Amino acid sequence: MNGFPSADFFQALPWAAFAIVLVLLVAYLASRIAGKHSVIDTAWGLLFSAAAVAAFVCSRGEGDSGRRWLLLGMTLVWGVRLAGHIGRRSIGAGEDPRYAELLADRGLWATIALVYGLQGLLAFVVSAPVLVGMFLPGGLGPLAFLGIALWVLGLFFESVGDWQLEKFKAQKARGEVEKGALMDRGLWRYTRHPNYFGDACVWLGIFAVSAEHWPGALTFFSPVIMVYLLAFGSGKRVLERSMAKRPGYSDYMRRTSGFVPLPPKRA
Repeated sequence: MNGFPSADFFQALPWAAFAIVLVLLVAYLASRIAGKHSVIDTAWGLLFSAAAVAAFVCSRGEGDSGRRWLLLGMTLVWGVRLAGHIGRRSIGAGEDPRYAELLADRGLWATIALVYGLQGLLAFVVSAPVLVGMFLPGGLGPLAFLGIALWVLGLFFESVGDWQLEKFKAQKARGEVEKGALMDRGLWRYTRHPNYFGDACVWLGIFAVSAEHWPGALTFFSPVIMVYLLAFGSGKRVLERSMAKRPGYSDYMRRTSGFVPLPPKRA
């Protein structure tokens, strides 16, 4: 495949999977100590980070050095920031109602498969652009720089959106915001989910960095899966199912874009 080191790439896949399993094991042990399976949400970004580190080590002497370092940095910055944010947010909180509903009346192995096994498998599959990109020959070109721009845009929306929401919640706790008010300012004025939109841009950017050379383009399924999960799967759809019960949220939905940032509609 145009100089792509297929044998070395396939030898690296078990190491990437092993790195993901290690993070899952630590997350499971932490969940038993904390008494809640929502610990896996904190580990989500770290699953990708672990796979990227494993692929980076295994691809030493292969692929383009600039692309290898770029993919490692993009994945680590995104994954560690996300883990830190979710970890801080979950301190002192109980079990996520989503997991309580999903795991009701399920045994140990079903719980492990649904919560840890499924997310580990998803992380391994979605990490494909990172795993393949580490071994790609050929330097960085226009598509890679477009990917960097998308990644920066995504990280901005995700991190700023999270920061604005945290600030709003703190103001609400201090009584500086009217009780029952919804977050509809800042980036949240243009999209109901700036963090999910940012996630999608991050992975579209990572894919673009790898898609510049064959067979990186074959990993198109990675951003497709991530965007689907965020916009139509366990992200936006599940969250809004519970948020819709809050007073005023239906009106917020009518005037604010559901995913892609757009100017708000007039009341």
